[in-house]
Amino acid sequence: LATSVHLGSGSDGTEDSDSSAEREQTNSSESDGNIPKRTRLTRASLRLSQSSQGKESHGMGALKIPLFYPTLSRVGDHDESPPLTPTGNAPSSESELDISSPNASHDESVTKDPALRDSDKDLSHRPKRRRCHETYNFNMKCPTPGCNSLGHLTGKHERHFAVSGCPLYHNLSADECKVKASTREKHEEESKVQEESNRHATRHQEHRQSHGNTREPLLENITSEYDLELFRKAQARASEDLEKLRIQGQITEGSNMIKTILFGRYELDTWYHSPYPEEYARLGRLYVCEFCLKYMKSQTILRRHMAKCVWKHPPGDEVYRKGAISVFEVDGKKNKIYCQNLCLLAKLFLDHKTLYYDVEPFLFYVMTEADNTGCHLVGYFSKEKNSFLNYNVSCILTMPQYMRQGFGKMLIDFSYLLSKVEEKVGSPERPLSDLGLISYRSYWKEVLLRYMYNFQGKEISIKEISQETAVNPVDIVSTLQSLQMLKYWKGKHLVLKRQDLIDEWKAKETKRGSNNKTIDPSSLKWTPPKGT
Repeated sequence: LATSVHLGSGSDGTEDSDSSAEREQTNSSESDGNIPKRTRLTRASLRLSQSSQGKESHGMGALKIPLFYPTLSRVGDHDESPPLTPTGNAPSSESELDISSPNASHDESVTKDPALRDSDKDLSHRPKRRRCHETYNFNMKCPTPGCNSLGHLTGKHERHFAVSGCPLYHNLSADECKVKASTREKHEEESKVQEESNRHATRHQEHRQSHGNTREPLLENITSEYDLELFRKAQARASEDLEKLRIQGQITEGSNMIKTILFGRYELDTWYHSPYPEEYARLGRLYVCEFCLKYMKSQTILRRHMAKCVWKHPPGDEVYRKGAISVFEVDGKKNKIYCQNLCLLAKLFLDHKTLYYDVEPFLFYVMTEADNTGCHLVGYFSKEKNSFLNYNVSCILTMPQYMRQGFGKMLIDFSYLLSKVEEKVGSPERPLSDLGLISYRSYWKEVLLRYMYNFQGKEISIKEISQETAVNPVDIVSTLQSLQMLKYWKGKHLVLKRQDLIDEWKAKETKRGSNNKTIDPSSLKWTPPKGT
């Protein structure tokens, strides 16, 4: 049998890609020995065969190609599964048809014609029509009335085709969705950072609860790895330097770690331990600013500090000045840091001192000596703002470089001068240090001998002495007993006026002359604080 098949182009001048695919399938079937199998024809192949038959009947340029009709077999005779489309699915009834037709065998003879093969080569550069579905079907539209399908609720896509992603449906615009998307991303990043910090904080808290102050805090994730490595190197270097100092004997293990302090133009040896922070206490030498009393680790730090320190005298009010000597009243509540540093400095030279940081209930009276560089610390004493036992001194200190020059007695005399202005009888708080006890006994002796030297009456009353000198009667009695001027005779206590002691005191006073350091009451400009 022979059939006339007209070979031509489609209406658009291109060969149908489905017909060429059918020719390839026919060639493969012939190479297998013309084994009968099911013929797959698409709608385009059917149209091509129908058009060729129609043209043959009208006598248009036809080509005689014998067609062989293969023996058709039932579907059940083969175990082969239906062929799949390029999308991986079985052919649907609409797009692909599995039929057996006598016209199907014409593809085998077509592929054998050289002219047909040449036409295939001419059309090979043209793209074939895709049979699989595109990613987007731009003919689809969002069902929301008035929506142009642009934008997406997530802010990550340019188009949408469903109500769930429609910005207009959710009363938003495409730009607002993008802004909200960027905001959500920022919040997610911030939440991740917060979770990370919370996790590290939990680790640090557990570490502190487990080890307390016996171990170094966890330093990871606090700063960059580079800075942490620099810190570790500095720790190792500092440890090596401390080991060298320990070998040389400049640092000793024990309560008194600080051996010397550099204070102004003096280098002072310390006497007792002071509770400075551990990083400073382990050093062999401490550097202290003589004006603001800030303590530092090295000479370089002190030099830089002195270049920018604006303090030239203690804070507070200057309540006394005579010549180069001034006294400043410093409130522990208003100038807490200065008073704490003053107490830490004083503990280096005092044994019986327990006040370091709780300075708010106290007033500090700081004595200075002025020169062209500023007011240099001479000594100080502190007193409670409200003392129920009428203590006029809680702690008193004269700096070692000013000891044995009369400044200690000046401080004591100034404390009793304040008690006289307050119209109270004062006494120092116990216990007194060794040097403090010596200073007070010397002062009380001098006050009693001066009083007896100026006394012209016949009977001396301890109460009158106390009211005039503001010294506590207990202190007066203890001083009279030490001078052997108090006797018990016929059931009464008698005060003996020892002229030899008075003459000896007078001779010392005359020898001192104008160099004698005393407090002038007329130079005091002070009123008792409120509440005292």
